[in-house]
Amino acid sequence: MPTFDLRPLPAGQVELHDARRKRRWIVDLEQFEIGVTSVTTAQYAQLMGTGQTGCQEPLVDINWLEAIKFCNAASMNDGLVPAYIIDAGAVTWQTNASGYRLPTEAEWEYACRAGTTGPQYGPLDDIGWTANDKVENPKEVGQKLPNAFGLHDTLGNVWEWCWDLLDPARYGEYRSFRGGGFADKSWSVRASTRRGGAPEMSHPDLGLRMARGALDGAQAAQGWSAEADSKRGKITGMLPSGWTPRRY
Repeated sequence: MPTFDLRPLPAGQVELHDARRKRRWIVDLEQFEIGVTSVTTAQYAQLMGTGQTGCQEPLVDINWLEAIKFCNAASMNDGLVPAYIIDAGAVTWQTNASGYRLPTEAEWEYACRAGTTGPQYGPLDDIGWTANDKVENPKEVGQKLPNAFGLHDTLGNVWEWCWDLLDPARYGEYRSFRGGGFADKSWSVRASTRRGGAPEMSHPDLGLRMARGALDGAQAAQGWSAEADSKRGKITGMLPSGWTPRRY
């Protein structure tokens, strides 16, 4: 069975930025753990019983719902309380559970920045696989320099799913992913860049990095809250120019 190397990170703060709403805010974070690397194809194969058991490239072509199920499977394998309840496709995060989970966007950005404030935590060619390297597939994890927390590939190589909704007013259930991929140009591979997709969407440069950390926030924890998601999903007043909300 696979083992997962997670690094404990201290409590701290991170500033988040919503470019569309022209808003910045500070999130206070409790201590949590996060993967030193993205989940690899080998780790997935060993746990889920698929092929390529020795492959150290990041797992890709996994959608958000599959990532959620993988986190639960890893938790049960390690005797931890699963973080997610899945009911007919609806997912509820049990924030007080001890198991593996996807990081919130605030956790992910805090982990990526590792105390830095610029767009990247070091010279991009030294820390991440991007279009500059002219590679056609993800590279083995951990080959470029880590950040100050000892985490590899938080920028470049593959994007990584997060827990949060991207923009519920516009995109409904789309979930966010962060970090940039091996085919992305440098202007896109930044600690603050946000992308997202439907929970059933997968892509050849999109994987996951697991986190852990039991919290007492019920439906609010580490920069995320169910109440805030509900408010963000409601449109009031004039819409920004060129922006059309998704209709159901």
